Amino acid sequence: MAGGAITFMSLYLGAGVLTPLLVVYKERWQFPPSLLTLAFAVYAVGFLAAILTLGSLSDHVGRRPVLIGALIIQLASNVLFLVAPDIGWVIAGRIVQGVGTGAASSALTAALVEIAPASRQRLATIFGSVSVTGGLAVGSLLAGLAIQLTPAANSIVFIALIALTILGVAVIALTPETGSRIPGALHSLVPRISVPRAARREFTAAAPVVAAAWMLAGLSGGLAPSMVRTVFHLNSPLLNGVSGFVAPAASAVVGLAFARIAPRCAMSIGIYAALIGAIGIAGGVYVGSLAIMIVGQAIAGVAFGAAFTAALRLLLPLAAADQRAVVVSAIYLVSYVAFGVPIVIAGYLAGPLGEVQAVYWYTALTVLLALGSLIAQIRIKRHARSVHASARGSGRVASRGSTSEADDALPAPAKLTAGTR
Repeated sequence: MAGGAITFMSLYLGAGVLTPLLVVYKERWQFPPSLLTLAFAVYAVGFLAAILTLGSLSDHVGRRPVLIGALIIQLASNVLFLVAPDIGWVIAGRIVQGVGTGAASSALTAALVEIAPASRQRLATIFGSVSVTGGLAVGSLLAGLAIQLTPAANSIVFIALIALTILGVAVIALTPETGSRIPGALHSLVPRISVPRAARREFTAAAPVVAAAWMLAGLSGGLAPSMVRTVFHLNSPLLNGVSGFVAPAASAVVGLAFARIAPRCAMSIGIYAALIGAIGIAGGVYVGSLAIMIVGQAIAGVAFGAAFTAALRLLLPLAAADQRAVVVSAIYLVSYVAFGVPIVIAGYLAGPLGEVQAVYWYTALTVLLALGSLIAQIRIKRHARSVHASARGSGRVASRGSTSEADDALPAPAKLTAGTR
């Protein structure tokens, strides 16, 4: 299980190291901010394409073939970054990297749970979750440190990742197969995205803040490291790495700390954290304080960890077992579109408007999205209380000792609450 978790983390280490390295490429090859954000965001294109088409392939052909293929794709992306002569190669490498990571993610998450003994399956789930954001955070920090200490950071980073990926292939090859071969592999490649009727209200309420949280994550990884130099006038690769580290690190900590918090409460925390984080980032830029911006990024990381996890916990119980995969795909679609598209637009706006104005407009949009979710969540809570009060009143008239009919009138989350009183 530990070997699988390390392999999982290596995928996201590779994604994280590009955060400060893109700033180095920008200085070396002198391309505009629009290409920097494009190089950052095209990862989401590759990831989405893979997760939507290959996400359930391992359920049909087994975990190992999919994982080994995904790691070979990841290896190819590392080689592209190692030898890249210009930003075009880096953009191609980011797309390939996204495909490799997306292809591996669902299969490796499932494999970690299947390999773990019954008593440690919860730990395996936590490993899978923390490996994602933890890998992004550690990758950004280590790459920033390497750039600070050596002129050959690009070679050192990607030779190390190539070695780690080859080790991951060996680990997966030696790990027993946990999946089984069942028909339908070709049919599984057809993307399916839908939200069941029972989950649509909850999805509509959660989607705006999920988008806001992923937009703030895109800002932290795609534009913030460059702003350390262009806006705050600090020539420090380590600070570039730190600016890409704080948000995913905070998200990883929240993922662990919020595991036992009720999802509705976690969603509220995520919404308020998105509002405060966006204002903190914009405020730091406005007053010229990198420290305030980084604190805002950390709070935005809390929003990412809380809101995204809460959305899944609120939505999945409302979907039938055979609908849950497509619900997750719908959440991922919202997430990665929000992660990639707005930051590319911000990069293009940074040319005519300047990076500072682009950040103001960008964070203003995240505030509006978070406020949309806040209003929707308030309405859901009021509706649940109204239905609950009505059901309890009907129960007292019909039979004071019976609550089954009253509970049947509640939305699923309210039923869970009522059942634990």
